[in-house]
Amino acid sequence: MARRRIGILTGGGDVPGLNSVIKSVVYRGWERGLEVVGIRKGFEGLTHLDLADPASRAHYIIELNRDNTRTIDRHGGTFLHSSRVGPATVRELPAHLAGQSFPSHVGKGGMTYDLTSQVLENLDGLGIDGLLTIGGDGTLKSAAQLNRLGVKVVGIPKTMDNDVQSTEYCIGFSTAITRATAAIDRQRTTIGSHERIGVFRVFGRDAGFTALYAAHVTSNRCVIPEYPVDLEKLIDLLVTEKRTNPSSYALVILSEGATWKGYEVQEYGRPDAMGRRRKASVGEVLAEEIQSRSGEETIVSDLTYDLRSGEPDFLDKLVASTFGTMALEALLDGAHGLMSAIVEGCYELVPIPDPSLGPRKVDVATMYNVERYRPLYGNKRHWPIFLTRVPPAPAGLP
Repeated sequence: MARRRIGILTGGGDVPGLNSVIKSVVYRGWERGLEVVGIRKGFEGLTHLDLADPASRAHYIIELNRDNTRTIDRHGGTFLHSSRVGPATVRELPAHLAGQSFPSHVGKGGMTYDLTSQVLENLDGLGIDGLLTIGGDGTLKSAAQLNRLGVKVVGIPKTMDNDVQSTEYCIGFSTAITRATAAIDRQRTTIGSHERIGVFRVFGRDAGFTALYAAHVTSNRCVIPEYPVDLEKLIDLLVTEKRTNPSSYALVILSEGATWKGYEVQEYGRPDAMGRRRKASVGEVLAEEIQSRSGEETIVSDLTYDLRSGEPDFLDKLVASTFGTMALEALLDGAHGLMSAIVEGCYELVPIPDPSLGPRKVDVATMYNVERYRPLYGNKRHWPIFLTRVPPAPAGLP
């Protein structure tokens, strides 16, 4: 009898902890007599793979085993590499598919092609009977679509924004806060020496968890996408704090999608594979507003990509390896269409979130002080460690 073959891929932006997922799946799979197939560069590895071309197979497919994954969990990034390609939103047909007819769509980012049929064909050609997808909203959206088409898929949530629906935690979040905390605390010496206002920009396109938690552990103000602040009030709070601080400085942390009344987030550059353009640095804009309105000098620091670099911290290693094992065991139990998650502080399996729900958002009423533009610190008894709750998983799940 042929051994079962499980595929695994990482999609979207990298975060620390991805390699811990991969290693846990390979090691657990080896114990269960499985073959684990690594698909390189996310869904591009299934849309662009030419099974008839040995070079293409070598580029996109790697047989994973205990030897080639033994040490990968000691490093950040993803051993399998990644991309932002989605099966239904491919911007350019690979050479071996040129001239063939695929469903297409013209959106704000231009023409895209739906190569979902090619993904199904390649999964069948590789003999893969179960797929693990590690990613954020875009990757999980593609996973849900494949599951509806009959592919046995289980998802694993990762994003430094911590904004995936149905889970209180996503791989990469803890390391992002650890990195942000260290960088902010290091830069206090420079900002204080020059008696300036420090402006820090972190990830958070649609949700402010990263800025909020970084502010929580560094005792600073923050601005998040969920609540447009009053600019004059924010500047007054910062200037007053600077002038009354014995060290003569103040700090504020901004989500990349942060906003204030009257300000519209600016975008630039070509859209990525998901149709999203880069956001102009709200930190630079706020710094200019502070200087022009108050005369105070500022220092701007963009921490975004530094937060996703390097090895994972303890919590991300722990959650990542556990999420990977849970996902694999779900497939082996015959379950699919599910996602590893943390619900009410406990490990759980939940349905892959409905893409129409969009990203999970900060609950401003329970987590954000709208008068002081700081996190709310009190009344946390009986709350989960990540200060937010998601609904329990439906009854009947394995």
